[in-house]
Amino acid sequence: MCIVALAWQLFEDKPLVLLSNRDEFLQRPTRALHEWQLPNGQKIIAGQDAQAGGTWLGIDPVHGRWGVILNYREIIKDKPVFATSRGQLILDYLSGEWSPLAFARQIDLPCYDGFNLVIGDRQQAVLLNNKGHGIEVLAKGLYVLSNGQPNTAWFKTEKLRGRVRQELLPLLAGHEDWQTANWKNVAFEILQDSEQAPITQLPDTGLGMETELALSSIFIPTNRLDKLLGSRYGTRVSSLLTITHTGFDMQEKNLENDTIIRITHDVNAKSSMKKTAAK
Repeated sequence: MCIVALAWQLFEDKPLVLLSNRDEFLQRPTRALHEWQLPNGQKIIAGQDAQAGGTWLGIDPVHGRWGVILNYREIIKDKPVFATSRGQLILDYLSGEWSPLAFARQIDLPCYDGFNLVIGDRQQAVLLNNKGHGIEVLAKGLYVLSNGQPNTAWFKTEKLRGRVRQELLPLLAGHEDWQTANWKNVAFEILQDSEQAPITQLPDTGLGMETELALSSIFIPTNRLDKLLGSRYGTRVSSLLTITHTGFDMQEKNLENDTIIRITHDVNAKSSMKKTAAK
């Protein structure tokens, strides 16, 4: 289960500002944010699901194409096993030359487990899922998605929306240097909000009240579901992605080993990668 907030075309110098938490079982093998090469030779910047081979969030550093995917939470009896990972959709988009809208139109939706997908470049962003939400070309605005329908208000999505709108957007709109420097610290702090929903505001996705409650916060501590699931599950990484007109800045905060990996690129400078201890 995951959550993402996108400030799309709200700032003249930053077409996209994206915040994301990835929730996953700790035993699932994962590679941290890095530059890697796809079979066609295309280089991307992304973390990697080392079990299925795909990614949940990535960018083409040359053309500014980006994508993020979230699982759709549902209980299906006798659920079929799909040959293609949902994370492969991000790789397919980043490795091709499709526009966001054209790529979305050619996806064979029934061939994947349930998902919410947002793909874009500097000019266009498209949202869709394979659970009845048709292709939507995003107008400028603030969008928050989790593991239900895009227009469904869960406690965690509305909490994230409210905090981003009240605490983060004013910093991004500020004209002082300290505001620009401070917003990423604020964004990471928002992504670590572990407040759970009141019982009356829990969704009913078939998991049972205890599990729904444990999953109802923006940030999910990895020891919260030990007794319910029998293994460690929770928020493994928090990510920030900023797209500008000349490049991008991507940061991944690993909550397991307390490190931050930062990769940036600008047409006026060389790419850089920095790995530091998280504060």
